[in-house]
Amino acid sequence: MYFTGIIIAAMTFLTIGIWHPIVIKTEYYWGTRPWIVYLIIGIGCLASALFISNVYLSSLLGVSGASAFWGIGELFKQEKRVEKGWFKKNPRRR
Repeated sequence: MYFTGIIIAAMTFLTIGIWHPIVIKTEYYWGTRPWIVYLIIGIGCLASALFISNVYLSSLLGVSGASAFWGIGELFKQEKRVEKGWFKKNPRRR
């Protein structure tokens, strides 16, 4: 049996699961300003994935890069969710 697909699926699931609270905490503490950091991380991960021959590490970097790009949109959506009152607003941030 070959477990490559299942291992990559599990890595993808965990990576997306990790990015979700990162986006929420980023918006809570810093707002949408760090979107550029997400862009840099995404570009770095995807560029690195091109040069790594290990299928697992390359897949992990690819999924992390795509999740960082997706996180940019989610960061701005999270701001809207906070405005609607669905998530707590940081009282110390303007």
